[in-house]
Amino acid sequence: MASSSGTKSHLPRAPSRRMTRAQTMMVDIPNEDNSTADSELVPSSLASIAPILRAANEIEWDNPRVAYLCRFHAFEKAHKMDPTSSGRGVRQFKTYLLHRLEREEEETVPKLAKNDPREIQLYYQQFYLKNIAEGQYTKKPEEMAKIIQIASVLYDVLRTVVPAVRVDEETERYAKEVEKKKEQFEHYNILPLYAVGVKPAIMELPEIKAVLHSIRNVEGLPMPWVHMPSNASNDKPQERVKQVNDILDWLSFLFGFQKGNVANQREHLILLLANIDVRKKEKFEDYIALNDNTIQRLMDRIFKNYRSWCNYLRCKTHLRFQRNCDRQQLELIYISLYLLIWGEASNIRFMPECISYIFHNMANEVYGVLFGNVYRVSGETYQTVPDDESFLRDVISPIYAVLLKEVKRNKGGKASHSKWRNYDDLNEYFWSGKCFQLKWPMDLKSDFFVHSDEPLPANERHNEVTVGKRKPKTNFVEARTFWHLYRSFDRMWIFFIMAFQAMLIVAWNSGSLLGFFDEDVFRSVLTIFITAAFLNFLQVTLDIILSLNAWRSLKITQILRYLLKFAVAAFWAVVLPIGYSSSVQNPTGLVKFFSSWAKDWRNESFYNYAVAIYLIPNILAAIMFLLPPLRKSMERSNWRIITFIMWWAQPKLYVGRGMHEDFFSLLKYTMFWILLLISKLAFSYYVEILPLIQPTKIIMDLHVDNYQWHEFFSEVTHNIGVVIAIWSPIVLVYFMDAQIWYAIFSTLFGGIHGAFSHLGEIRTLGMLRSRFESVPAAFCRRLVPSTNQYDRKKHLDEAAERKNIASFSLVWNKFIHSMRMQDLISNRDRDLLLVPSSSSDVSVVQWPPFLLASKIPIALDMAKDFKKKDDAELFKKIAADDYMYSAVIECYQTLRDIILNLVVDAADNILVGRICYEVETSIQQRSFLKDFRMSGLPSLSNRLEKFLKNLISDVEDYDTFNSQIINVLQDIIEIITQDVMVHGNGIYERAHPHGRSDQHDKEQRFEKLNITLIEHKVWKEKINRLYLLLTVKESAINVPPNLEARRRITFFANSLFMNMPSAPKVRDMLSFSVLTPYYKEDVLYSDEELTKENEDGISILFYLQRIYPDEWNNFLERMHNVGIKDENEKAHRNEEIRKWVSYRGQTLSRTVRGMMYYRQALELQYFLEISGDSVVLGGPEVFEEDLGYYRGQVPALANAREQAQALANMKFTYIVSCQVYGAQKKSTNARDRSCYLNILNLMLTYPSLRVAYIDEREETVKKPSQKEEREETVKKTSQKDEREETVEKTSQKVYYSVLVKGGEKLDEEIYRIKLPGPPTEIGEGKPENQNHAIIFTRGEALQTIDMNQDNYFEEAYKMRNVLEEFVKHRHNQRKPSILGLREHIFTGSVSSLAWFMSNQETSFVTIGQRILANPLRVRFHYGHPDIFDRIFHITRGGISKASKIINLSEDIFAGFNSTLRGGYVTHHEYIQVGKGRDVGMNQISAFEAKVANGNGEQTLSRDVYRLGRRFDFYRMLSFYFTTVGFYFSSMVTVLTVYVFLYGRLYMVMSGIEAEILENATIRQSKALEEALATQSVFQLGLLLVLPMVMEIGLEKGFRTALGDFIIMQLQLASVFFTFQLGTKAHYYGRTILHGGSKYRATGRGFVVFHAKFAANYRLYSRSHFVKGLELLILLVLYEVYGESYRNSSLYWFITISMWFLVGSWLFAPFVFNPSGFEWQKTVDDWTDWKRWMGNRGGIGIHPDNSWESWWEEEQEHLKFTNIRGRMLEIILVCRFFVYQYGIVYHLDIAHHRKSVLVYGLSWLVMVTALLVLKMVSMGRRRFGTDFQLMFRILKALLFLGFTSVMTVLFVVCGLTISDVFASILAFLPTGWAILLIGQALRSALKSIGLWESIKELARAYEYIMGLILFMPIAILSWFPFVSEFQTRLLFNQAFSRGLQISMILAGRKEKDITSQVKFA
Repeated sequence: MASSSGTKSHLPRAPSRRMTRAQTMMVDIPNEDNSTADSELVPSSLASIAPILRAANEIEWDNPRVAYLCRFHAFEKAHKMDPTSSGRGVRQFKTYLLHRLEREEEETVPKLAKNDPREIQLYYQQFYLKNIAEGQYTKKPEEMAKIIQIASVLYDVLRTVVPAVRVDEETERYAKEVEKKKEQFEHYNILPLYAVGVKPAIMELPEIKAVLHSIRNVEGLPMPWVHMPSNASNDKPQERVKQVNDILDWLSFLFGFQKGNVANQREHLILLLANIDVRKKEKFEDYIALNDNTIQRLMDRIFKNYRSWCNYLRCKTHLRFQRNCDRQQLELIYISLYLLIWGEASNIRFMPECISYIFHNMANEVYGVLFGNVYRVSGETYQTVPDDESFLRDVISPIYAVLLKEVKRNKGGKASHSKWRNYDDLNEYFWSGKCFQLKWPMDLKSDFFVHSDEPLPANERHNEVTVGKRKPKTNFVEARTFWHLYRSFDRMWIFFIMAFQAMLIVAWNSGSLLGFFDEDVFRSVLTIFITAAFLNFLQVTLDIILSLNAWRSLKITQILRYLLKFAVAAFWAVVLPIGYSSSVQNPTGLVKFFSSWAKDWRNESFYNYAVAIYLIPNILAAIMFLLPPLRKSMERSNWRIITFIMWWAQPKLYVGRGMHEDFFSLLKYTMFWILLLISKLAFSYYVEILPLIQPTKIIMDLHVDNYQWHEFFSEVTHNIGVVIAIWSPIVLVYFMDAQIWYAIFSTLFGGIHGAFSHLGEIRTLGMLRSRFESVPAAFCRRLVPSTNQYDRKKHLDEAAERKNIASFSLVWNKFIHSMRMQDLISNRDRDLLLVPSSSSDVSVVQWPPFLLASKIPIALDMAKDFKKKDDAELFKKIAADDYMYSAVIECYQTLRDIILNLVVDAADNILVGRICYEVETSIQQRSFLKDFRMSGLPSLSNRLEKFLKNLISDVEDYDTFNSQIINVLQDIIEIITQDVMVHGNGIYERAHPHGRSDQHDKEQRFEKLNITLIEHKVWKEKINRLYLLLTVKESAINVPPNLEARRRITFFANSLFMNMPSAPKVRDMLSFSVLTPYYKEDVLYSDEELTKENEDGISILFYLQRIYPDEWNNFLERMHNVGIKDENEKAHRNEEIRKWVSYRGQTLSRTVRGMMYYRQALELQYFLEISGDSVVLGGPEVFEEDLGYYRGQVPALANAREQAQALANMKFTYIVSCQVYGAQKKSTNARDRSCYLNILNLMLTYPSLRVAYIDEREETVKKPSQKEEREETVKKTSQKDEREETVEKTSQKVYYSVLVKGGEKLDEEIYRIKLPGPPTEIGEGKPENQNHAIIFTRGEALQTIDMNQDNYFEEAYKMRNVLEEFVKHRHNQRKPSILGLREHIFTGSVSSLAWFMSNQETSFVTIGQRILANPLRVRFHYGHPDIFDRIFHITRGGISKASKIINLSEDIFAGFNSTLRGGYVTHHEYIQVGKGRDVGMNQISAFEAKVANGNGEQTLSRDVYRLGRRFDFYRMLSFYFTTVGFYFSSMVTVLTVYVFLYGRLYMVMSGIEAEILENATIRQSKALEEALATQSVFQLGLLLVLPMVMEIGLEKGFRTALGDFIIMQLQLASVFFTFQLGTKAHYYGRTILHGGSKYRATGRGFVVFHAKFAANYRLYSRSHFVKGLELLILLVLYEVYGESYRNSSLYWFITISMWFLVGSWLFAPFVFNPSGFEWQKTVDDWTDWKRWMGNRGGIGIHPDNSWESWWEEEQEHLKFTNIRGRMLEIILVCRFFVYQYGIVYHLDIAHHRKSVLVYGLSWLVMVTALLVLKMVSMGRRRFGTDFQLMFRILKALLFLGFTSVMTVLFVVCGLTISDVFASILAFLPTGWAILLIGQALRSALKSIGLWESIKELARAYEYIMGLILFMPIAILSWFPFVSEFQTRLLFNQAFSRGLQISMILAGRKEKDITSQVKFA
């Protein structure tokens, strides 16, 4: 642990000096002068001088001259390292240091001697004696580590300053002592393993000692030999045995592991073993050795995957043990070896089987060393390796080099996946026995390492290894095609297609389902098996085609399986049609053709036999489906006979075997899907298929010959075109509507499941008050570990209940205090919610005051108005309310105690005691109403209120305060004796039977009071509580008023009644880590960011003050208690304001604060466990404030805090992976420096926080010769001295994984592990960031937390319960591999959009994931905050997958990988973690685009393919509809609109629709219209909101849910969700067709600003606006030319949803854009858009600044797509030519001619128009500047020509105005088609010089689209009420909470809030 107190804190600091030069190198570090920064700004190439400068800064206050000498030494060293200053930033740094040295040379003088050599020697000796000799036994290890480091630096400087002969013996002796102690006092992470002196409590734990004893057992191990240089007397080289501390040291010397890696894994292993071993251990007295079972259990878990891999490859494991060997020692060696390999593997950690291969060979080496004869015969192999980077250099770096070369093929994500091998491909190389061809040591000439891209020197190519073709993919090829959906989920598509065919046949032939049993119908239905055969043939064909690029990597058996499957499928595709045709009586057409093949097979039963045989595999599969244990064991078996049997059923793959659930789970999700499929198919049959049958038959019988255009296929019979147009949308809806049925069923089942899980049982404060009495017992039952003394199943007596409440109160009060510190509640709220600490002082349970609100006033009213004289009746009425009874008793007893303790005089004490005696006696004798007057109680209550108010008020003048108390107290006694007590006059006599009690005596009473009593915290609490009980009325019913505080309180209370595992003791719980990846996001907002105003004059601070007014007032109240006295207090206040704002944003500081609650909870839990009842009953502040007192009273608490911290360190680690922290530290960018300082402050604030980062250094290395370079590529097989050429030095970048912690003022490095290269260049950034830091995590569980998350103390307290889910007994004996947790979206209050997003996300992370986990069993990992079984995942590839682009959604692949490898994922809702979401329209759209891109890549991935193929049928359905199927269904929804409208366009334009509807039969039947209307219902998509409504209803009540649903619709939620539907469809489809996926940084700020029109246009032009305008034109044409529904209301019913979709896509971004309809903003937007459109592009011009640059960027996906993608693009574009073809025949000028010549003439017009535009464009470019007059003449001639032509057309040819508008609608789509085809054929058009014309055409279209979109906005902006309405619409949530958004947007700020915060 880092100490907050340094070694020199007792001495004054030197006055700070500010540098006047090189200020760019300086930073402001709080409470630190700028000189400290020089050590942190050292360039990476000079990193080794940083410790010298740090030491100089540390000792400068003590001896400036020695500090100067240190800096001078650093400068000299820097100059030697880089004499030419060629490194990055070296010249500037050396200049700065030189200037400083010049100044200090003059300013500093020696203090201890007359010269520098003597000065530094004396100072060194003084430093040693003072800090090391005396301090080593008194200082903490972290302080000593720092001192030893300074001493080492001082000695290095001393040796350069002092000649060797002048160094005295004393100095040398001290230096040797320091060198010895160096290893003992190193900076450590958790365990100071070698520290002496003051050892932290964690090192005294018996479990730690036991593990240390085991791993330090190196007896019997052959010790490594070290070669020593020869000395002068003996020329022979010396050899000696190397000192080995433990097993890991021994392995390091054997294989050459890095020191940082060894130290890291040593601590990792110790903590793992200690935590496992101590679990369930009762006695610690004789705890000295590890249990053998502990190591065996850990070994089984770590090597489970390795053993499975060996079994799969049928090779023996190298985990071998000889008889009579020290088995425990050898097991530890194997475990240590694996961890050391894993810890240094860098990117190879993503390749678990590659690690298994490495371990396999290295374990064999270890065994050979230990038990073979190799070591004795030739010690060469097993001598000490020359350096500690051998393993990295010889094993990891070659594999990394292969990865790096492959990723370069990727071309930054532009290349096709099939052209390069990703992590999976390279890892799967080790799934075959071929991997053993690599040999060991690895042969770098082997095929795996030789890369086809390696350029060889010309003179070497003939004799070097030949470079082959590009390496094939392994097992799978990620090709860009939609066919992957069919290939992965073929069983589902085959089922749906067969069902559709069967229903169609039944409906066509009979119309009734009973017709299915008709013989002819049944025979026809049997044709579905022919369809199945063809579909199966399609599937195997796709398998072959899509995997061709991987065939060279496949085994011959796998290729044979592909070919045999193809042959069998082809056989059935031929035999079944032939067999069916033979059974038909009168064959015709195609059936007749097949019948001729059948010849002698004309046997009616043949087809039936064929079908029966065809179905045999399916029947066997169904039987196996019902026997999941058998299926699982067979799939996982490696027996050759079983493998041979299963060869046909499953591919030979290492993963995806035996993923079958137990029978009960299978039954649950099977029933779910059977019910769903029955509903879906019944609906499809009766609503979609059956109504269309009759109209279809009529249409097919109609003869149409009156076409209204030139019909090319007029001879086609049965109007097939119309049938296709009508049925296509229905077919698409049929395939899509299962998604909607899933939404309905998941809503119902999820709601029922949630209700049975007790969700929402306590959802309001009223419900909480009604059940609060049972909360403490539930708390103890769930969150307090059971003990032998206390059996929670027994009946609770009063003492046990009090203990429950006392235990509960400790945690409850900590919870309440945490909310107060977060400013969610005020001081008054806090006091009303707290449970009193001194609960043992009264005879009743003391409940929080908010439960007792108004109980005392009501009781007083009851007593005052009580007319009867029977005490029992009154007491019965009071006792009927438990809370009232408790309040009355507590008030009386507390008041009695206060007055008795306040009064000093003995006589006064007797008097008060007498009054109390009278009260208690009268109650016992049932004479209370006789002896006391109830009418006097109100006046007594008033005086008591005044008395208590005075007591709790601030004391300004002591005498005045004292007299006020005395007066009020005298009044109280007088009222009691005179007005209340019937016999009060005699009270004085009875109190003093032998003394006087006259009036004067009465006045002198109560003048001696112990006023100091109220200064004691406990008494102050009592007085305050009593005052609240007397004064608080009904208002406390609404405490707390803050909605977030209410939500947290009710959720916590509700969770105590949910099904959660019992809490284990802290020592027994699983240890865990939290890992947060961070890049460059906000850490803590700066003062500048808080006050910086946007264009509306709004700052973040002002905005948040308006959004959270109650929390801001609570903050002011909290700061008022602090006060501002000086500059330090002012700085503290500003810091607190920064934190207040940052804790309401999505910042790293908020996340870190939340995660650190885990540590607080653990410390409190441990304290409660070791403390006795007296301490528990003592109150909640004991642990933090009064621990000193209890240490003396309770022996167990002697070292309670230290023990609690030690246990917390053992159980919890928090790592933030700040990838670029090292770069930020050295950066001169202000924001980067701010991030660095804020992260540093976080480490200083939270000493247990650790930061991991990737450090990039420039290091000078020897430049190898060409010959060496070649040898390096093929492996140095021998160590011959071939370096004959001149050795040069060169600078190269070296990368390290570094772990740091907070020191005294700066960070302290703990571990540094060299990497083979830059890790983030190989894969996606975030998973690589996690991967490099995962080696620093600890424990058996790992929680992944994003940096936009939050946590809460009360939820952190439940963490140990959640972790028990990993070890909880389950009926299927399987342990989960990932625990899913629910999230609370805390950004929902910002705006309507944020609210929509919050509700959508909340429904997904609750009801959505609940149903996925149970019953569907397909929940995966959807990001954070899931908890991983850490050991399971680190041995199977990590917590995410990282291959570029394909693993864009890296998180879900962790779930896929976990499931494929035999794990499964659960979901738990009794605990929650906060989560921030995007809050602005553009942010949300970017997020949706990113997720849609990710799902597009998932569709192509091998994981989805394997899960889709290996899951059973029903689980496969669950998997499809909850992952890629959802996005495909979204795309099909949009496609349905297109298909429907283009079908109607065909019918209208061809005239067929008119012909059909003139038919009397169809006109009378509305069946066709009704059938067409059915698909409209699905376009609304409202059913997808169902889960949201159900979850709100479950947790907040269904009345609230209904209200929220209505409000959401009024706020245009449907518009928002429809718009996002377009986002999903666009990006999902484009990703699969062309790629172009990328990580989209959505931003996590407070986005309530106005987005420019141009910005919205750029974002949504292609995804929404273009598509929206296309659909708009289709709808207009359908309306104008289609008269079929002109008199039918069904027209609007059919198209209303489409109009709604068009409106949403075109205008949603502007509707949801703040100030979107404000006139001035609209004008500014238009100006900005015109500027953007007019700006020229070019290299370096950002797309935000130029339309041309943006247009080029929009075509990125087409530049890198393959030929298939281009062809598909062109084919899809051809739809735009339909408009021109259809419209020209309807023009009046066509005069009803149907000739194809009409269409040809229209193209002539089109080409002419384009040529004219081209002429104008060329004229502008060539003549626009120099020949202006000529250009004007050209334009005039063109205008005259155009006018003349139009005149002739109008007058002569009969052109009409309607024709002009129709022509525009005809030619605009054609031009757009030409433009899109031109973009697809970019390179070809560039070569012929037409590209500029395409660009100009595109610009014209963009102008047109922009105008169309802008006009409605401009018109609406004219009306001020539109802008006001929009503001109300966007911020309705804010208005309902009393916010003033309109003021925010107008910028009318209150000056006293933003300029200067004033405290009352």
